[in-house]
Amino acid sequence: MQAALYYGAGDIRVEQVDIPQPGEGEALVRVLRSGICGTDASEWRAGPKTFPVHRRHPHSGHLGPLIPGHEFIGEIVEADPVHDLPVGTLVASGAGVWCGTCRRCREGRTNQCARYKTLGLNVHGGMAEYVAVPTKTLHPLPSGLSLDHAGLAQPLAVGIHAARRAGTRTGDHVVIIGAGAIGSFVLAGLRHVGDSHITVIDFPGNRLERATRIGADHTLTPSPSLADDLQATLGGARPDVVIEASGAPGQLALALDLVVDGGRVLAVGIPKQKPVLDLHSMIFREVTLDTSLAHICDSDLPAALQILAHSRIGYEFATAPAGLNLLAASLEQLAGGQVEAKVLIDPSI
Repeated sequence: MQAALYYGAGDIRVEQVDIPQPGEGEALVRVLRSGICGTDASEWRAGPKTFPVHRRHPHSGHLGPLIPGHEFIGEIVEADPVHDLPVGTLVASGAGVWCGTCRRCREGRTNQCARYKTLGLNVHGGMAEYVAVPTKTLHPLPSGLSLDHAGLAQPLAVGIHAARRAGTRTGDHVVIIGAGAIGSFVLAGLRHVGDSHITVIDFPGNRLERATRIGADHTLTPSPSLADDLQATLGGARPDVVIEASGAPGQLALALDLVVDGGRVLAVGIPKQKPVLDLHSMIFREVTLDTSLAHICDSDLPAALQILAHSRIGYEFATAPAGLNLLAASLEQLAGGQVEAKVLIDPSI
């Protein structure tokens, strides 16, 4: 089969490899769409930071290059007899694999599993024509959902998880800093999990226009008077919850400055450098700082699929898929901030 193999920073090659043989509890999936995100772009440009360069092949146990791709959908071509997902079922993968027995798994926080691994980051993923996938990470696509829209399910699940972690209550004023893909998916998640008033902050242009279409009540642009502008927008109030979704320098500190005393800040965007925070102010204002990472597959992935089937967010991000031969160029463009929509790859092209 045709697959992309990641060897290190700036080195990804399309090669012919063997079709994987699914192990116990796995299904063989023919990949129909596979997306890329900021994590993929960061590893492409600078080399692996969160994960080691050489990871073990899931079945051979040997060290070597990795097939990336942790945002993928496909069709089951060889089923796991234990699970009720027959051959021919169209499925989305959550990519993250949990053990089910450790303390965090027993609490339902499977994304914090002590033995957590991710397809495409730790073991072979979906930038290939076929991939062997733990069946428990797969959920069937709703009837009629287009493949291009379904390809957004995994990153949207990340946004839904963040929305749940934000802990908003009905009527809360919520601010999202950053209207890129993850900020937009958090916005869609907030609209799914509760009823809050949402303001999105980003630079003028397409991103803020898209945020309004997705469901933002207000949008603002950065300026020296941002705090005053925000309070005026909120009728003199300060936001109850601020979600930092950009990862840009200084934005987490800004979120802490903007939130009301006794409020809550959620860090979602992964910072490119260590942030400097005013802990003195946080303590005296009793501000809660929380974080969000990945998603809970059993709850967030099905919710993402339902949102995609019944909202317009898929139309905002989905594009016609490219072939594996364009993966390297797409990663470079994403790393350089030149991509507005979601890049989807069809490994069969």
